[in-house]
Amino acid sequence: MKLLYKGILIAVMTVVVASCASKKVIGEGTANTGYAAKKIIKNHYINELEFTTIKGKVDVKYKDEHASNSFSLNLRMEKDKAIWLSAFFGVVKAYITPEGVSFYNKLEGTYFEGDFAYISDLLGTEIDFEKLQNVLLGQAIVDLKQEKYNNSVVENRYQLKPEDPMGPFKLLFQLEPIYYKMSLQEVSQPSENRVSSISYTSYQNIDGQAFPDEIAVSVDGPEGKSDIEIEYKNIEFNKKVTFPYNVPNGYKQITLEK
Repeated sequence: MKLLYKGILIAVMTVVVASCASKKVIGEGTANTGYAAKKIIKNHYINELEFTTIKGKVDVKYKDEHASNSFSLNLRMEKDKAIWLSAFFGVVKAYITPEGVSFYNKLEGTYFEGDFAYISDLLGTEIDFEKLQNVLLGQAIVDLKQEKYNNSVVENRYQLKPEDPMGPFKLLFQLEPIYYKMSLQEVSQPSENRVSSISYTSYQNIDGQAFPDEIAVSVDGPEGKSDIEIEYKNIEFNKKVTFPYNVPNGYKQITLEK
């Protein structure tokens, strides 16, 4: 009897997984000039990553006009709730939620607690938790369904531009033709002489879902130019994760500037 129940459960799970997988849209790898913007956008959201948690490692390189650095991070995420990062065997930790950003540094005995203003300055555009999560997963930083877009094919990518101006910002999106995930997201502020771009070099297939391999962020503005490169490794979905984070007593609170 137990084997029967087990067989039924496996069969049900197989059907559920197959049903979920069937919702995904896989392109042929060549951008179709006949596709309307609505179809491209629809496919982008059909292929939105489905997960509860993410666990893995991230290699990061940072460079601006004054310095450069590289380091590795342990990454844990819970969808729509938390992003946890740990470096140097827990010497530096960060904990990001929809409510704000916090991190501490054991070597310096300091910590920071605040909103998303510093990350917004770093990326050169207004960022909240949802937008940051989308950047990390290869999703559009704005809801593409809320506006009308002109579309074209540029270098075998679907390119979308808003039909109507969006205030002081100019937006441009390019999607790759296999998973309909982002290849490029660009936000410019001509009045501020600032351009921010987020590029995705390729995607890896993990458990039937597309996840970024590498992300390159470039911010060019009056203050200078900065570049951030992110490479994902050993990514796993839906593993049990915890978010150990507690600022030690006696640490000095700091503020962050541009």
